Amino acid sequence: MGTPALARTVLAALASTPGIDVVGVAAQPDKPAGRSLQLTPPPVKLEALERGIPVFQPAKARDPEFLARLKELAPDLVAVAAYGQILPAAMLAVPRHGCLNVHTSLLPRWRGAAPIQWTIAEGDAESGVSLMLMDAGLDTGPVIAEARTPITDEDTGQSLHDRLAEMGARLLVDSIPGYVAGSLVPVPQPADGVTYARKITREDGRLDFTQPARRLWLRSRAFWPWPGTFCQLPAESGPRLLKVHRVALDESVSGEPGTVTSAGREGIVVACGTGGLRFLEVQPEGGKRMTAEQFVAGNRPARFA
Repeated sequence: MGTPALARTVLAALASTPGIDVVGVAAQPDKPAGRSLQLTPPPVKLEALERGIPVFQPAKARDPEFLARLKELAPDLVAVAAYGQILPAAMLAVPRHGCLNVHTSLLPRWRGAAPIQWTIAEGDAESGVSLMLMDAGLDTGPVIAEARTPITDEDTGQSLHDRLAEMGARLLVDSIPGYVAGSLVPVPQPADGVTYARKITREDGRLDFTQPARRLWLRSRAFWPWPGTFCQLPAESGPRLLKVHRVALDESVSGEPGTVTSAGREGIVVACGTGGLRFLEVQPEGGKRMTAEQFVAGNRPARFA
């Protein structure tokens, strides 16, 4: 059970492993995408169809027809990766070995919808994957195994996602034999250290220059590629949106938050609450992505909001 690209990576690993027979895939329904709003299948569905695996797309996981079909399939184990819904107790009880969730954080830190982004946004030194036996709570089940990885200054939400997807797929495949045999025993999560990773919204990408530059730098990496980070460029015709695709941190900068302290070949330096951000690549509203130097050639920004 899964929906986005991460789930596709996990499914591919499972379906390629000798001794594992994937009898079905459950995913969220197709959704409109792009300017034409054409119905688009989720990535895990595409992987399943390529492999000839039956696909189920109930609007709700508790759908009685889907639950009945699941019982008919009688799976030994259900593997879950970013499915997007909390599974009801009736479903958790179907597989005789339970439901294993590939969760992209080191539980109990960052339970919830967007652990990868918030791990970077809050400046964690490391991240990882937890393989959890699911219960009725939100990512509260006991943990069977975990894998860890450091977070580098170059990591973005996308790069960490891709790394954790591969790590999660490998952890699941490597752990299933021991778990089924009983040599890998689920361990309850500690009561201390619980944090929640709420769902990301577009507004999370807005740069508030009264905040410390380090905080904004972390968020610019965490929220790449979506929602990205952005600010507004004051203009006579009204504020224009400016997407900020790539930034660097310059903690030596001082000045009124939002003011441009320098602009040229090395980037556009904007003062923050403490320190500053150096814009390296930007995209003005209605325009194309460009280097800061290219933007400055046609604009003379004095401040951003």
